[in-house]
Amino acid sequence: MKKIAIITGASSGMGKEFVRVAATRLKSLDELWLIARRTDRLEALRRTYGSKIRPVSLDLADSEKLSTLSVMLENEKPDVRLLINSAGLGIIGRVDEIEREELINMVQVNAAALTCLSAMVIPYMRRGAHIINMASAAAFLPQPIFAVYAASKAYVLSFSRALNAELDKKGIHVTAVCPGPVKTEFFELAERYRTMATYKKYVMASADKVVNKAFIDAAKNKAVSVYSIPAKFSFFLTKILPHSCLIKLMKTFYK
Repeated sequence: MKKIAIITGASSGMGKEFVRVAATRLKSLDELWLIARRTDRLEALRRTYGSKIRPVSLDLADSEKLSTLSVMLENEKPDVRLLINSAGLGIIGRVDEIEREELINMVQVNAAALTCLSAMVIPYMRRGAHIINMASAAAFLPQPIFAVYAASKAYVLSFSRALNAELDKKGIHVTAVCPGPVKTEFFELAERYRTMATYKKYVMASADKVVNKAFIDAAKNKAVSVYSIPAKFSFFLTKILPHSCLIKLMKTFYK
């Protein structure tokens, strides 16, 4: 039974960094199944990291396509040691100015697909396996002008913590990763309608540091991994101050 990792959003951003670390450090894995839309980028990763890489060209925004992975799992019955749900989509703007299809895609990719993949993969996981779900510091508080993204990541955080409790007796652990803004291609799409609040540009983290901490915290079986002092401070504030006050403060950063 071959040991594998499955990584979504593998062709860019955080997912690509997760691939780099998994491919270079996790020597016990036989294969890395990389899921993303862009086949050319997946093939480039295979050329970089070798025959362990198995590209799976799949658009998570299309719920009907998820059966592709289900069939692969059923046919091969691998030992999934690691599932990293890293695919994510965010668009800055008011709900009434973003195209409805884009709003639905954010929910589908960030929440629905992540849930479906987790349920699909768990039967192929054994004691000691891990699930790492990319949430966000945006999960800590409703965010005007980023409402759907923040809500979808709040779902990921809540779902991950509950799933971690459910799987505890099986020895499978789930970690929700909650960084602040990270320097990736994410914002090339996110800023189509509006730009991010200026203050966020001064607290952006690097992907490698976020991923490194995510692996460290997952190894410690932590339910939540929060990278950077600003993100930790945000988490603390949302615990002690009314959300209504913090939302009013956030509104001042957008017109």
